[in-house]
Amino acid sequence: MRNFLVRTLGPRCKRVDEAADTQEAARKLDENRFDIVILDNIMPGKNGVDWLAEQRAIGFFADAILITAYADLDTAIQALRAGAVDFVLKPFRSNQILNAVARCLDRVRLQRENYVLQYALRASSDHALLRDNLIGDSAAIRGVRETISRVAPLPTSILLTGESGTGKEVAARSIHTLSDRADKPFVPVNCAAIPPDMIEAELFGHLKGAFTGADSSRDGLFLYAHGGTLFLDEIGELPLPLQSKLLRVLEDRRVRPVGSEREASVDLRFIFATNADLQKAVEKGRFRPDLFYRMNVMRIHLPPLKDRGNDVQDLARIFMAKLSQQLGMPPVAIDKSVQAALASYDWPGNVRELRNLIERTLILGAFPDDFAGPRHEDRAEAVDSLADMERQHILAVLKETNGNREEAARRLGISRKTIDRKCASWNG
Repeated sequence: MRNFLVRTLGPRCKRVDEAADTQEAARKLDENRFDIVILDNIMPGKNGVDWLAEQRAIGFFADAILITAYADLDTAIQALRAGAVDFVLKPFRSNQILNAVARCLDRVRLQRENYVLQYALRASSDHALLRDNLIGDSAAIRGVRETISRVAPLPTSILLTGESGTGKEVAARSIHTLSDRADKPFVPVNCAAIPPDMIEAELFGHLKGAFTGADSSRDGLFLYAHGGTLFLDEIGELPLPLQSKLLRVLEDRRVRPVGSEREASVDLRFIFATNADLQKAVEKGRFRPDLFYRMNVMRIHLPPLKDRGNDVQDLARIFMAKLSQQLGMPPVAIDKSVQAALASYDWPGNVRELRNLIERTLILGAFPDDFAGPRHEDRAEAVDSLADMERQHILAVLKETNGNREEAARRLGISRKTIDRKCASWNG
């Protein structure tokens, strides 16, 4: 039976392996990661249903197809409870087992795509706007694009640095798109947005009952990104205990779900991003030096918007066109006085701040009086006025959300930490 299955599946699969008994099967599951296990129910020493239930309990996430010659209802119920996803009766033809395998692979693919898309939607602050493009013709951004084109085809891990809002996720998506993993998942993870007590389970996955609230087993984001790219944003916020576990994943490409006795191998391209000075964090003991040096193989710095010359006008026009279409509102003209103001402002919030300004302008139907017009010849006054407008807008959104900073951050398209920092500076 095993020979028949190997001959049938071999030409259609990347890898097929076989085991004569449950002990050999367990050893191979410890060493390699398989998408599907085809399991006979009646075997020497232990039946397939009992063995499958044991494997699920110690960390086995792959789909299992049970084959058996006994078609009683009790066996089928036990197989489903043990975690089998399909049930094939012997004797069977080759097309029957091929169809069962195809159904499993489709189910796994759809499940992962659905989870990744939902996660990306929750993690996104700018939705799909400009995500895959580094817009601009300045020398600084051209240099970034050239570097990305050189490193994207390589398997090297990359560290993206730069101020908040400079487009690090956009750069990460560009790297993924230009790599040989473009048709595989791109999974963005904001390390600062996940509670410290949940981040290990989110990244590594967990078994049922591993902790309070773990009502079912679930793959982690490492496994959902298998074959593709995992983008870890705000990596400087990763708790120290998780830093050592991430270092092991980088070195061994193996992960152990919470509560599991078994590790799973993963094939990933890692991209990291931070707006903090990791070297100083290492010196202060807040970041592991071995992890920093392991990440810092190839560093790409994203320039702040104030250093990108006329890119600000190009970005403003693109945001105006895209957001007016999304909001269903007529675009507002960007006259010369506004263009001068855009060029003279320092943009501490970078591209994200520019986007939010354009969105507010569309909602109000005009650029704020303090932003447009002759008064922008006084640069200091313009900065103070825009800062006041920002403060008023953030406080207004906080009032709308009854002080819920997490929800306010989501509506504003900024991080919760940014709101906390600004409120602290306003003595709020």
